[in-house]
Amino acid sequence: MSKIALVDDDRNILTSVSMTLEAEGFEVETYNDGQAALDAFNKKLPDMAVLDIKMPRMDGMDLLQRLRQKTQMPVIFLTSKDDEIDEVLGLRMGADDYVKKPFSQRLLVERIRALLRRQEALGNDEAGTASLEAKVMERGNLRMDPLRHAVSWKGKDVSLTVTEFLLLQALAQRPGFVKSRDQLMDVAYDDQVYVDDRTIDSHIKRLRKKMRSADPDFAAIETLYGIGYRYNEE
Repeated sequence: MSKIALVDDDRNILTSVSMTLEAEGFEVETYNDGQAALDAFNKKLPDMAVLDIKMPRMDGMDLLQRLRQKTQMPVIFLTSKDDEIDEVLGLRMGADDYVKKPFSQRLLVERIRALLRRQEALGNDEAGTASLEAKVMERGNLRMDPLRHAVSWKGKDVSLTVTEFLLLQALAQRPGFVKSRDQLMDVAYDDQVYVDDRTIDSHIKRLRKKMRSADPDFAAIETLYGIGYRYNEE
């Protein structure tokens, strides 16, 4: 049973969403502000967090920033209807997905399930008998180990979210070949989950930023404007 942390200062949302998630078989912990959630997370992390952006004491952005210092667990943001800036900012800070208020609870459940499936897929050895080393992918200076969710560039470890890992893996599997945004969406999200181009672009920008923290000259991910992205082996 996956444990979901729901953090929102709206009691109605906490009550209704937690009831829905529990009915779907999840274990749910609720918090009405970011600081209360952080205090609990410092003791034990859930499998996923759903965070409202605007909250008292500590908002969702601040909480996400604190979380990303120590964990890459999946995070979904709840954003207000017109807060496009918050959506982009949240994705660049390391959120895996966002859902706009007012939202369909069924949509939120599907987004949660999609993220958990992706995370589980990264940790599973589908071949069953394949060795750990056989799963490791090396492309020039890049080394990716899906079973350990480990990435290194020129020997330096880089910490990626589930979404960032999947996008980099998709690009690096075939160096020189262009992946359209639609193809990258299919890699990172289930078919029933709609995201727009801006979401993929935001994830790629944060992915590049993280790789450049290991190497300021990192330029392996190339943008082909109006087409998509390509990985160039270095």
